[in-house]
Amino acid sequence: MITVIDYGAGNLRSVENALKHLQAPHTITSQPSDVDVAEAILLPGVGHFGQMMRSLENMGLVQVLREALGRGVPYFGICLGMHALYDHSEEAPAFPGLGALHGTVRRFPEGLKVPHMGWNQLQIAPSSRLFAGIAPGTFVYFAHSYYVPVEDSAASERETRAALCDYGQPFVAAIERKNLWGTQFHPEKSGDPGLRILENFVRATRKGAK
Repeated sequence: MITVIDYGAGNLRSVENALKHLQAPHTITSQPSDVDVAEAILLPGVGHFGQMMRSLENMGLVQVLREALGRGVPYFGICLGMHALYDHSEEAPAFPGLGALHGTVRRFPEGLKVPHMGWNQLQIAPSSRLFAGIAPGTFVYFAHSYYVPVEDSAASERETRAALCDYGQPFVAAIERKNLWGTQFHPEKSGDPGLRILENFVRATRKGAK
């Protein structure tokens, strides 16, 4: 059972439709008690980092999420949901992230059009479980102005980088470390490859992957 977190924003319906298509058992909640007993967690995110973290804090979800990640509960973060894994984001420096991965999410530099929106190509790590069955060079759908730098203290470790992408400079398009999975792009809007990525996460949770 995948616990999908509803913090009052995000493209929740698209994610729900994708999980239904995959016939993946799931529940949608904003209750800390549900997250506390979750077998797997999915946090879809769009919008503003500060608003997301404020909402999670107001709902009493930040601490239970940190505890769940520390216990090794499988977690998939989409877009802002991936950013939430880090210590901080330049989008809202006053709001700390979950701190499961160390580093700061950065804004794309001056001179690049933001947001980076539309289809772009992935450079996939050969050993990634997240991208099992996905062809190198696959295109997926992005919509973001902030990114995880390749030289980030966590992402610089190759076992964490599941995929890179290039938008004026290389950036981390997906992460994978033990129980932590995340995509900067939106798999629920990326057609068949996106569904396969979500399916890989679903399969991993069924196997009790840590």
